[in-house]
Amino acid sequence: MIPGTQEWLDQVVEEILEPELEIIDPHHHLWPQGGPMSYGLADLEADLETGHNVVGTVFVECGAAYQRGGDDPMAPVDETRFIAAQAALATRPGIVGIVGTADLRRVDVLDDVLDAHLDAGGGLFKGIRHSLSHARYPESLSIPGRAPAGLAADPAFRAGLARLGERGLSYDCWLYHDQALEFRDLARAVPGTTLVLDHFCTPLGVGPYAGHGEEIFTQWYLDIAEIAACENVVAKLGGLAMPDNGYGWHTAQRPPTSDEFVAAQRRYYERTIEVFGPERCMFESNFPVDRFSLSYPVVWNGFKKMSAGYSPTERAAMFSGTARRVYRLSI
Repeated sequence: MIPGTQEWLDQVVEEILEPELEIIDPHHHLWPQGGPMSYGLADLEADLETGHNVVGTVFVECGAAYQRGGDDPMAPVDETRFIAAQAALATRPGIVGIVGTADLRRVDVLDDVLDAHLDAGGGLFKGIRHSLSHARYPESLSIPGRAPAGLAADPAFRAGLARLGERGLSYDCWLYHDQALEFRDLARAVPGTTLVLDHFCTPLGVGPYAGHGEEIFTQWYLDIAEIAACENVVAKLGGLAMPDNGYGWHTAQRPPTSDEFVAAQRRYYERTIEVFGPERCMFESNFPVDRFSLSYPVVWNGFKKMSAGYSPTERAAMFSGTARRVYRLSI
């Protein structure tokens, strides 16, 4: 049985907890047929139909459906156009927001690119992800980030990021745990832009990072509080089941249960909620990347278990309210 396949995931079937709880999934990807991963609209809809009350989702850029290549700054607009078309084909409530990408350093053409995204998105376009993820050991990672070192300090990049805020658009960021303070400094430099921190800064657990989980967590525990002190940052809670996080679930005989998922990762979630507060946190699936490790029903069962001790108002923020506010969703 091949890990990550539906047959493998179906070895763990759980009753859906609190099926009435409203969810906005603020982070997933899609690719056209033949793309780098097999996950299209039909796959997304199949996951959304598994029992949790997901009333809308936000697509986040992944290099899908580019028609133009090279250095054309308009190339990412093709992805926004593709996703907007997929959203229009949906047979159930689905994609209600799009986070595209652009080279924020290209301040000479940035407004033109943003205008094109807004036009292509048909009302769905909400912001940009131009990630900082710089892989120091790319040969060790399944999905190595390709950002240049020092991008966060680039004056042109910061100018572009400030322009997003001026235009009322948000900024998503994927980075690694050893870049956390670079992100903090970036957030301080652009207080007028809302920054969305993806995947807990991606604590790594493979290659040179394997076996150093406690050391990494100890430093991350301090760094995440530094980031949370920047009031223009909100945090996504999820994305820790990627192969590069080092839990090894993607090679296991069977996927984890929600209890096993919670036991392994709870401390990252609890610390982030502690320092950001529920009103600045939102649970995310990060599918299909985390699908290599566990199923959609199990992911959301785990989130519901992790949050059981919070008030109804706090849980409503983390499951839907924060995403609705940050991405300015109409649902």
